[in-house]
Amino acid sequence: MKLIALRCARHVIGLALVALLAGCATVPPPPIPSVAKDAKALTPGSRIDKAFWKERHERFNALAKAGGFDVLFIGDSITQGWEGPGKTEWAQKIAPFKAANFGISGDCTGQVLWRFEHGNLEGALNPKVIILMIGTNNAGVQKSKPEETAAGIGAICGKLHERFPAARLLLFAIFPRGAEPTAPLRQTNDVVNKIIAKYDGYWNIKFLDINTKLLAADGKLSKQVMPDLLHPNAQGYAIWADALVPEIQAALKK
Repeated sequence: MKLIALRCARHVIGLALVALLAGCATVPPPPIPSVAKDAKALTPGSRIDKAFWKERHERFNALAKAGGFDVLFIGDSITQGWEGPGKTEWAQKIAPFKAANFGISGDCTGQVLWRFEHGNLEGALNPKVIILMIGTNNAGVQKSKPEETAAGIGAICGKLHERFPAARLLLFAIFPRGAEPTAPLRQTNDVVNKIIAKYDGYWNIKFLDINTKLLAADGKLSKQVMPDLLHPNAQGYAIWADALVPEIQAALKK
């Protein structure tokens, strides 16, 4: 009887040790490119001197402090545009999911990282789904190399996973820009997209590329979808919303 009891005790201890080790196991990071630590895409920086930027940043901090959102959008002007050309789609299809929009026009990856360090992820904020698209300003404004932009996006994903480990992160390919497939900034972003597509499956990331839905069959970008060949109009946001809704629904069910 004592031998049986001893074996049972060892078995229980063994199971407890396995469970403990499993709980301590770290989630491996995605294959983020190794770039210089001082690359602009990795360097947090604000635009706090601009009144509109400061106002939005502080408003996001207040929203984060209050919490109560299941879905969080993070990005630049294309994300902020849900409040402009995309406002009808947002009101009808996105807002019912209890969503918050943390997009700021003109932001690069560095500004998003700075915002994270200064309140945007603090408080009671606890989203179940996060939608991220960022990087086109890294190409257009900072002239960052694709690997640097991809590393900046990876750093953002890492911060989000660290803060919200259970959240589903829907990482979107940077939308096409420029009329032709050969447009230099389009090609730069295409390289970024190929790199960040490899992040799929890590840190609860799902990579989504809906760019073909925004383009004609020959790869050209129409002004009927993006009048300035960069920012979607109402039609463009309708395409994005229709792709988003089933993904949000699926993520919220888990």
